[in-house]
Amino acid sequence: QLAGLAVIAFGLWLRFGGPMAEFATDKKSPELFFMGLYVLVGAGAIMSAVGFFGCCGAARESQCLIGTFFACLLVIFAGEVTAGVFAFIGKKVAIQEAQKIYEDAYEDYMKNPVGKVNSTIYRYHVALQCCGKGNVEQQAGLPCPENIQLPKASNCLTEIQNVIDTQLRLVGIVGIAIASITIFGMIFSMVLCCTIRNMREMI
Repeated sequence: QLAGLAVIAFGLWLRFGGPMAEFATDKKSPELFFMGLYVLVGAGAIMSAVGFFGCCGAARESQCLIGTFFACLLVIFAGEVTAGVFAFIGKKVAIQEAQKIYEDAYEDYMKNPVGKVNSTIYRYHVALQCCGKGNVEQQAGLPCPENIQLPKASNCLTEIQNVIDTQLRLVGIVGIAIASITIFGMIFSMVLCCTIRNMREMI
């Protein structure tokens, strides 16, 4: 249950608290990346619910509940493996989507450097701590964060790639940790189920 709640908190932080949250404030967002986060949060919620049933089964010494607990953990494990493969394969697409969102906002700003578009591009620059796409002449006309010094400002397209790489790596680490907990949970549940059965046979 605690692991499930931790996964939910981690997924929500990446969705609403990390740098990539800025890409969800606009009409367009990197759907592939956020889809993976939703799957992560969903897995955490299922883990918490399954953990409750596992506790009830252990407390009541119910083979049925413990067997159901094992089956649910097996499904969660399969889902985690699938999500990990999906994230690995889709990382390049997620990076391209996020870069396209920034490039669209960049082009909109160049056409109309005032109002809402101005604040949108500035939010991206603050969240990613970058400014522009590497062209110093164009950077000079952009709303850059105060602590960014031209021409040393980072290329935002490169920063987007770095941020997604880092966050997907974190998701991978969390996924491995969850998979390890799931495996141990399945082993212990089967041992407990066999112990309960043997005790009942002896009685």
